[in-house]
Amino acid sequence: MNPIVRESPLGAPFLANLRKIAVLAWPLLIGQLAIIAFGVMDTAMVGRYSSTDLAALGLGASIYISVYIALTGILTALQPIVGLAYGAGRHAEIGEDVRQALWLAAALTAIGFLILYFPTPLLQLAHAPDALRERTVAYLQILAFGLPAALVFRVYSALATAVGHPRLVMFLQVGALALKIPLNLWLIFGGLGVPAAGGPGCALASTLLNWLLGATALLLLVKLEVFRPFAIFARFCWPVRKRQFALLKLGIPMGASYLIEVTSYTFMALFIARFGTTTLAGHQIAANLGAVLYMTPLSIGIATSTLVARALGARHDAAARTLARHGIVMACAIACCFCAIVLALRPLIVAGYTTNEHVTAAALPLVLIVAIYHICDALQVASAFVLRAYRIVIVPTAIYAVALWGVGLGGGYLLGFNIGGVVPPWLTGARGFWVANTLSLAVAGVALLFYWHNVSVRPVHADEARDAA
Repeated sequence: MNPIVRESPLGAPFLANLRKIAVLAWPLLIGQLAIIAFGVMDTAMVGRYSSTDLAALGLGASIYISVYIALTGILTALQPIVGLAYGAGRHAEIGEDVRQALWLAAALTAIGFLILYFPTPLLQLAHAPDALRERTVAYLQILAFGLPAALVFRVYSALATAVGHPRLVMFLQVGALALKIPLNLWLIFGGLGVPAAGGPGCALASTLLNWLLGATALLLLVKLEVFRPFAIFARFCWPVRKRQFALLKLGIPMGASYLIEVTSYTFMALFIARFGTTTLAGHQIAANLGAVLYMTPLSIGIATSTLVARALGARHDAAARTLARHGIVMACAIACCFCAIVLALRPLIVAGYTTNEHVTAAALPLVLIVAIYHICDALQVASAFVLRAYRIVIVPTAIYAVALWGVGLGGGYLLGFNIGGVVPPWLTGARGFWVANTLSLAVAGVALLFYWHNVSVRPVHADEARDAA
C-alpha cells in the first residue's frame, strides 16, 4: 500500500515530509540532469567545433524545446491522473489510461514532426544569416525523426513516476547519457569514415538515443512485475473519446502552460539573434546554465505533486496541503544555495562552456542575472506543479500568459531594443531580455503561490478531482 494512504490526515513533521519528497525527487533529479546533460554536452562540444554551429544549436534547440515541451506537457496529464487513481486504489483504470495516452502520443507526433521538419516560418523571425539558417534547419529536421520515440518515453516516465518508481526512468536516462558522450564525439567531429557534422551531428546522436529509450520503455512496460497489475497490453483498444477528452481537458492547459513558458525563451532567443552570433552564443550559455539549475526545483515539484495527488486520492486534504507547503519551501531554499554558488563560480562556469573571449564577455553578465532568476524560477515551478496535483490548470495558464509573455517577453523587447530611447545601456540587448524574464518569473511565482494558498483550504476529494480532470 502507498505510504501516503496510511498517513494521518493531519500531515507529518517538516523533516519527515522533506524525506518523503527527497526519496522521490533524487532519482528524478539525476534522470533530469542526465537528459539536460545532453544539451550541456551539445553546447560545449559544438562550441569547440565552430561559433556558427553553436549559434545554430542555440536557435534550433530553442525551437525544438518549445515543440517538445508543449507536446510532452499534454502527455504529462497522465501523471496526476494515474497518481490520483493509484492513491485511491483504482488500479484497474491505470492500464486504460496508459493505452489512451499512447494513442494521444501518436497524434501529437504528427503535429510536432511537421513543425520541426518545416521550421522556415519560425526562423524568419530571427532574420538569421543564410549559413546559420541552413545549419539550424538541418539540426531540426534530424530531431524530427526522433520525436515519436521521445513521446513514448514520456508516457512511460509519467506512469513510472506516478506509481512511485522514478528510478526505473533514471536508470534509462543515465544509460543514455553514457552512450551520448561517444556518439557526440564521433558524429560532431567525425572519425572512422564518418565526416564531421557539427551541430547536426549531435542531433543525430540524440535521435538514435531517443529510439533506444522508447523501445526499451515499451519492453519494460511488458516485462516488469511492477506494471503487471495495470495490464497495459492485456488487450488492444482504439482511442476512447471520453478518456481522450479527460487527458486533453487536463493536458491542453498544462501543455499551454509549458508552451507559454518555453516560447518566452524561444522568442527571446529569436530576438537576441538580431544582436549577432556572438551575443546569441553568450545567451545560449546562460540559457543552458539556467536549464541545468532548473532541474532541481523541477524534480522537487514533480515529487511534491505526486505525493500531494496521492494524498488527495486518499482523501487526506490536510496532509496534501502540508506536503505542498514543505515542497515549495524546500525548492526555494535549495535555489538560494545554488544562487550563491553561481555568483561565486561565475567565471569558472563560463570557462567550462567556451574558450572564445568574445563569447565569454557576452555570457558573463547574463550568468549573473541567471543566479537571481533561478530563485524566482524555483518558486514558480514548485507552485505550478502543486496546483496540477489539485487539477488546477486554467488559472495558472492565464498567469503564465500575462507574466511570461506580457512582462517577460514584452518587457524584454522594450528594454532589449531600447524602445523609446530611454533605457540605460546596461539594460539593453540580451541583458534587457534576461532582466525582464526574471521579473516575469517573480510575478508568476508569487501569483501561483497565493492562488494555491486559496485553493488548498477547500477540501478536494478523489471522485471530485477525477471528474474535474
